[in-house]
Amino acid sequence: MAHLTKAKVYDIEDSNIALLGSDLEKHVRQEAGELEPAWEDAGKAEGLQIWRIENFHVVPWPNERYGTFYDGDSYIVLYTFKKTPEAKSLSYDLHFWLGQHTTQDEAGTAAYKTVELDGLLHGKPIQFREVQSYESTRFLTYFPRFTCLKGGVASGFHHVAATPPLNIRKLYRITLIKAPSNGRSTLIVREVAPVAESLVEGDTYVLDKGENLLQLNTRMSAGQEKFKAAEFAQSIMNERQSQCSLEVFDEGGSGFGRFLAEFGEGTVLRKEDTPVERHDRSLFRLSDASGEVKFEQLDAVRTSLSTMDAFLLDDSSSLTQPAIYVWIGKRASLNERRLAMQYAQRYLYKKQPPSGVSKARSVAIPIVRMQEGDEPDDFLDLLL
Repeated sequence: MAHLTKAKVYDIEDSNIALLGSDLEKHVRQEAGELEPAWEDAGKAEGLQIWRIENFHVVPWPNERYGTFYDGDSYIVLYTFKKTPEAKSLSYDLHFWLGQHTTQDEAGTAAYKTVELDGLLHGKPIQFREVQSYESTRFLTYFPRFTCLKGGVASGFHHVAATPPLNIRKLYRITLIKAPSNGRSTLIVREVAPVAESLVEGDTYVLDKGENLLQLNTRMSAGQEKFKAAEFAQSIMNERQSQCSLEVFDEGGSGFGRFLAEFGEGTVLRKEDTPVERHDRSLFRLSDASGEVKFEQLDAVRTSLSTMDAFLLDDSSSLTQPAIYVWIGKRASLNERRLAMQYAQRYLYKKQPPSGVSKARSVAIPIVRMQEGDEPDDFLDLLL
């Protein structure tokens, strides 16, 4: 068996996860045994369950930490629900989330163990690959507040509310999203680099300097974002037993320049690049009959789907919910079933990004895998 190092960071732009049949899979099997103890209660009752990957093992994430993720880690998230109150069987959304600085081993373990849990639940879950900063709306709206912090399993929790050293300097970018299906709001708090390039028009920011918190409300930020950002800042103050102060600045108001000066002379808010909306949706039949995966383009209609095969629907140009969908027919080959996520990642990696879209954004959009008969409505709505 090849030596597996945990130090190598997973590069979403430069590699695909070597999963089934790889040395990583063999190592994970050896570490966990045939029966994964973490899955004992998985999917048995409605609700949310989260696990973090720690040294090739699946470790339950504490309930009080639900909604908080670290950019150096990989996680598995299972949402168990009933499609209707009268439904007799449970349905599942199964996500694996990859932090920006997670290791290759952690990312691969999360992907492999997600496949394992999917099998334990008899293939019923809809699977999602989630990459930090490009999460699906469905994933984010599980949490009233989604917080992404720097750090990870190797460096401990570093709780944001702990009594800080005097020289602390952390910047949080705060946005608000609403699920189009039910209007449920989620506060998104992302720890970003405390540099001028992190300041973008339209969002709200909290700069944590230990003894002082500085909140910036940009001109185009929503009123609810400003209110929620103040709540977030207040929660830090409360847990520090009010041993720090809070100042609030509005773009264009008095003190605005003082906030910008924290990031160097000449700092201005930058405009975030927005991809151009395009409506070219593509459907491909996946086949590995020749020994390597091939993509055959078909008309993007429901009648193109065949129970004998696997298909990839590319809706990555959508600005609202971009995604790559993989549909697995009931009689698709074993490899097509097991390697669907890898095939989709390979497709994204080889695809030329549209004009104005970075390679990072192009390859990091959500990948959604489903089986015939368990399709989400948003997938079916995309096919004529």
